[in-house]
Amino acid sequence: MIFRQLFDAESGTYTYLLAAENIGEALLIDPVVDKVDQYLQLLRELDLTLKYAVDTHTHADHITALGALRDKTGCITVMGEYTQADCVSQTIADNELLQFGDLRLRALFTPGHTNESFSFYLEAGGERCVFTGDCLLIRGSGRTDFQGGDAGRSYDSITQRLFSLPDETFVYPGHDYKGWTRSTIAEEKANNPRLAGKSRDEYIEIMNNLNLPDPKMMDIAVPANLACGKTDFRR
Repeated sequence: MIFRQLFDAESGTYTYLLAAENIGEALLIDPVVDKVDQYLQLLRELDLTLKYAVDTHTHADHITALGALRDKTGCITVMGEYTQADCVSQTIADNELLQFGDLRLRALFTPGHTNESFSFYLEAGGERCVFTGDCLLIRGSGRTDFQGGDAGRSYDSITQRLFSLPDETFVYPGHDYKGWTRSTIAEEKANNPRLAGKSRDEYIEIMNNLNLPDPKMMDIAVPANLACGKTDFRR
């Protein structure tokens, strides 16, 4: 398997390139529109064909590259079945698989950060990985105060769905602002300050009192991303 973790410093967003080396089919998770040229260069250099571009949820802090990548590569754009974005090529349901080459990515419905958030689980080469979007972050979790977010559902998604994965599963989040690149399920169970030893009610209390400012691009990013990143000023 080919694996690359790419970073957009402006929004603190991680984008993940996964590819089946034997077939040359690739998948991108949470691509950022400003990095499209970088993605295309990497695909060319690695001699890969982009089969899927996937968003874990409707982002509020950056504009997705789904539309641009579909235009430039003919890839299939994918979001979870509860998305309000009607521009995607395909929606995916809980436990459904995306296959590219000999790799299979399993969709996990993990609402809470938004009401349509999905995570994606992969087993390959003896390793297990979960791409958690904004549901579970390294030593944190995604805010739950807009876009249908719900702290109780967030707690349930993390503790009942993600924490039920094998402890050695690597956690690859959608964002990090401290330089962390990956964690494991075992690490987050033991060390995540919002979750370790916390009851559901305690977690809800924490999340309901974060008092965070809105993402600076929220008013632009959300409507743009409901159109797969296709806006008048981006054409």
